[in-house]
Amino acid sequence: MNVFPPNARFDFFGKRFIAYVLSVLLLLVAAGSLATKGLNLGLDFTGGVVVELGYPQGADIEAVRDTLDEHGFDQAVAQLFGSSESVLVRLPPSGESQSRVADAVLTALQAEAEDVTMRRVEYVGPAVGKELFNAGGLALLVVLAGILVYVGFRFQLRLAGGAILALAHDLVVVLGIVSLLGIRFDLTVLAAFLALAGYSINDTIVVFDRIRENFQKMRKGTEQEVMNASVNQTMSRTVITSGTTFFTALALFVFGGEALYGFSLTLLLGIAIGTFSSVYVASALSLDMGLKRQDLLKIDDREKAKQVEDNAS
Repeated sequence: MNVFPPNARFDFFGKRFIAYVLSVLLLLVAAGSLATKGLNLGLDFTGGVVVELGYPQGADIEAVRDTLDEHGFDQAVAQLFGSSESVLVRLPPSGESQSRVADAVLTALQAEAEDVTMRRVEYVGPAVGKELFNAGGLALLVVLAGILVYVGFRFQLRLAGGAILALAHDLVVVLGIVSLLGIRFDLTVLAAFLALAGYSINDTIVVFDRIRENFQKMRKGTEQEVMNASVNQTMSRTVITSGTTFFTALALFVFGGEALYGFSLTLLLGIAIGTFSSVYVASALSLDMGLKRQDLLKIDDREKAKQVEDNAS
């Protein structure tokens, strides 16, 4: 199915410098927000008190959240834990003892449902949260290194450079928007970033594969013309794949509730920006870094192409 005209000749790379300006503006906004506001780290990374409560008749999680807000626990995160009969409430660190905080939470919720019982109280120290945050950052660095090696071996180092810069662009821009909107950065949002890294490079690899194929098939035309034709040919696949994933994430955003809000919004932002960058950052930067037809030809074809150039000169 083609949602983009199969014989389209849209000049993507002729407009790449406009896209560069847009990317730079996005990066500046993201960097500014990260420098001034920082990230709204969730309890997974800051530590705090975890209270598990029992609801024999089952809990209405939205009512639990409203009750906590009304009693001044607006930073609390409440979610079902396994079933509707168990609710997990996470609270940020405070000057009060964990037992006093837990008792205050129980008292507030018992005002709405008398049969609520406290099952356990735990304290997560900031050292554990810092360790999780560092581990998440290390995981992203490992992903970037693995992608650089994979694309470098499978294609060419200039394409690998473009892919890594595009991926870094996506992660920084989305991270900046998460900071700007004040979205709570917890383990679900970190999981969304790791998913975006894989999704973004997948779309880029499809475009790169068509570029390599066309360099071997299309003997006429400049590098920019061949790459432009390649992007046009893969655009239907890009639109369908990105559109399907986008609407799936949109369903999570609309119907997933507060627990999936950060995760789904991060995915939505990443899909939109990643689709843009697979063309206007990854491929365009590879072209401007000096990617040549010979770089992607087989050895025999490289020798023939060199002979043709020598004869022409």
